[in-house]
Amino acid sequence: MVRTVDDALFRYAVHIRNGAYLPHWTLPVATYHVVFRLADSLPAAVLADWECERAALLAQMRSGDCASAHAERWPHLFSERVERFLDAGSGACWLLRPEVAGIVAETLGHFDGVRYRLEAWCVMPNHVHAIVRPQEGWPLSSVLKSWKGYSARQANRVLGRAGVFWQPETYDRLLRDGAEYCAAVRYVLNNPEAAGLLGWRWRGCSEQARKAIEIA
Repeated sequence: MVRTVDDALFRYAVHIRNGAYLPHWTLPVATYHVVFRLADSLPAAVLADWECERAALLAQMRSGDCASAHAERWPHLFSERVERFLDAGSGACWLLRPEVAGIVAETLGHFDGVRYRLEAWCVMPNHVHAIVRPQEGWPLSSVLKSWKGYSARQANRVLGRAGVFWQPETYDRLLRDGAEYCAAVRYVLNNPEAAGLLGWRWRGCSEQARKAIEIA
């Protein structure tokens, strides 16, 4: 399961990569909760709010604050406002179409056990959740680039459209211990019901993840 990441390891081994809206924290062979979404899923005003959050975080890091303290703020950064827009079904919601959702689900599982371990996943109407543990030699950024690039090409072909399919930014949270791991798995698997989607089929988890949340 997810390994515990103590403060010392986090401080000295973590790599901080600046994204379009927020910084990203990565560690070698760690487990993450990632969220990526369709290009039209959030209004420009919400994106502007993310840019303000990003600027504030970068200013705090430049002032010398510990990176781990910022990482722990992630649940608050992924604000209720953003989740409300996503779960309300903003945008074209191409992933409501079974043939498109199927492409994304197949893409997520294609290299499971080779390039990464896929612990849990859910394809929502306008965004995707995954709990993923990249394997050595496959950084998270490479896994996400492969997922988004391939699925976008195939989805656009099926839809008979061209242009940007996914929003470039991906939101990711490094899961530091078993409690965070179990909470993230439950969140991913329960997201359809939380959004009012009953009988939603586009989700799943590994046997290890299932046992972990049953025990916890």
